[in-house]
Amino acid sequence: MNASLIELFTTFSKIGLFTIGGGYAMIPLMERDIVDRNAWVKKEDFLDLLAVAQSAPGVFAVNMATFVGYRLRGIKGAFFAALGNILPSVLIILLIALFFNSFRENEVVNNIFKGLRPAVVALIAVPVFSVAKSAKITWATVWIPILSALLIVLFGVSPIYIILMAVVAGVVWGRIKG
Repeated sequence: MNASLIELFTTFSKIGLFTIGGGYAMIPLMERDIVDRNAWVKKEDFLDLLAVAQSAPGVFAVNMATFVGYRLRGIKGAFFAALGNILPSVLIILLIALFFNSFRENEVVNNIFKGLRPAVVALIAVPVFSVAKSAKITWATVWIPILSALLIVLFGVSPIYIILMAVVAGVVWGRIKG
């Protein structure tokens, strides 16, 4: 199905507006709207777009919006999808900046942000499990993301090197298998 520029803008605006926790927390909403509701992208292609968006420089959510928009409607689609994704955050940040000093020391506001933290962790955890399931991570392959995370967290290995090692390993494995 082909999307109109307005559909791209409104879909990604809604995703940008109703997601707290950043790009990874947007994955379930993106998947629901892009794959399930609108059938703009197949599930397998969505996973590929996730991998490319994560690997590309820039903000993950904007990369996803741009890639999906471009795939559906070319440069104009990329522009309207990215704009739709960015605009709600920009407007909300501007509003917060206007009033920040007046509620900076407010105990209620501080408690609200403390309460949001665990919810944001859950919003990020859900797509991790969803992507792992979709990527067909099994007990036999679960060591790969765990080892990657440990190399990054404990030993300070750059994610770029992890990605490069994964690419090389995938090519080698593909040649051995195929």
